[in-house]
Order: sequence, then C-alpha cells, then structure tokens
Amino acid sequence: MVAVLDAWAVLALLQGETAGPRVRDVVAEGRAVVSWISLGEVHYVMTRKRGAADADQGLREILPSVRAEEPDPEIVIAAARIKAGGGISYADCFVIATAQRYQAPLLTGDPEIIDWAGDVEVFDLRTAA
Repeated sequence: MVAVLDAWAVLALLQGETAGPRVRDVVAEGRAVVSWISLGEVHYVMTRKRGAADADQGLREILPSVRAEEPDPEIVIAAARIKAGGGISYADCFVIATAQRYQAPLLTGDPEIIDWAGDVEVFDLRTAA
C-alpha cells in the first residue's frame, strides 16, 4: 500500500526534523507518493530558507525514492472540488486529491490538512517520535 506525503512531510525528512525518521521509513519501503505541487512547495520553502542550490539538491535527493505524481486533469478537477468546499489551500487540495486517488493514508504535520474533515486517513507527524 502506498502513502501520500505532503510538503510538510518531505521537508521534515530533508531538514532532519523529528518526524523525519517516520517519513524515511515510508520512503525506504518504496511506498511514498508525492504530488509535484507539493514538491514545488518544498522547493520554494527550501529556497527561501537556504537558497536555490540547496532546494535543487533536496529535490535531487528525494526524487529517486518517491513516486512523483504529475497533476492530470482528473486530479486538477478533484482538487478544485475540494477547494470549493473552502478552508484549505489549493496546494493542500492536490495532496488530498492524490490520497483519494490512491485510497491511501496521508502523512503530514500541516494543521490545515489535519483539521480538514474529509474521507482521507491522515497521520499527524507532529506526534511522531
């Protein structure tokens, strides 16, 4: 079974945060799926914090180990429908739509996703040790 990672989870792994080992386990098992929208978010956050070269390096590190999901028309429409419900960023809607597509759990520490009342199983990485 696959697991969907959002930008929060990928950043936890790349930046050596507390939740990193749990994310690393999912990645090492070959189960991780990440939307390219989330990878774009990872890149801009890392660029702001550490510069474009580190952001590029971060993507080079993670890409061989995950299934990077390109947004297709079905995902775009699914994300738009979630967004129409309000209360969540459009980028997060792509993560949720990807989890729905795979009927897979979503790993995150993002409170906006954790608080979202939907049909996706969400694991709160903020409690990971």
